[in-house]
Amino acid sequence: MEKSTVIKADIVERVYGKVGFTRKEAKKAVEVVFEEIKSVLSEGENVRISGFASFNLRAKKARSARNPKTGEPLVIKARKVLTFKPSKRLLDSTNGSMHEFSDS
Repeated sequence: MEKSTVIKADIVERVYGKVGFTRKEAKKAVEVVFEEIKSVLSEGENVRISGFASFNLRAKKARSARNPKTGEPLVIKARKVLTFKPSKRLLDSTNGSMHEFSDS
């Protein structure tokens, strides 16, 4: 059984169906949430959504490496990386779903 990927439009439809917003209001609500998360992260702050997950920024130092094709040394610049850490509740709910599928 092939699983599909849920896209933003699917989330908008689910919000529309569950909350009672118009489709336009549901789309705006979803977009505002995503924009706020992006805004906070771009300001260098971490985001924690209780019961869902944390989005954390980590600073990585510059480091030496080698081009795997040529073997030539190069420097990878210092940068920030974004990590996603699901909450225990989210992990438990996804693992419970996986076990249900594997038992059948």
